[in-house]
Amino acid sequence: MTIKPLFDKIVIEAVESCEKTAGGLYLPDSAKEKPQMAKVIAVGPGGIVDGKEIVMQIKVGDTILYNKYAGSEFKLDGNEVTILRQSDVLAIVE
Repeated sequence: MTIKPLFDKIVIEAVESCEKTAGGLYLPDSAKEKPQMAKVIAVGPGGIVDGKEIVMQIKVGDTILYNKYAGSEFKLDGNEVTILRQSDVLAIVE
């Protein structure tokens, strides 16, 4: 299934976090924090949103940092994805 976000929305897939601490201990899923780094898998076209022209700065394949509680989570073909606005992105990781 493909997904095409509208307006200034982007679809991201979380980058796996490390399951092991620096001291060598393994963390259970319940102890892990929600990741804030993700890979962009789809980008909307931009356009007029709330009366303002939005030009998309993010492209498919970018790795980004985003606000901790931003977006809405969904399951897509068995994978967890998040849909959020471009304005919720804090930085592009290079």
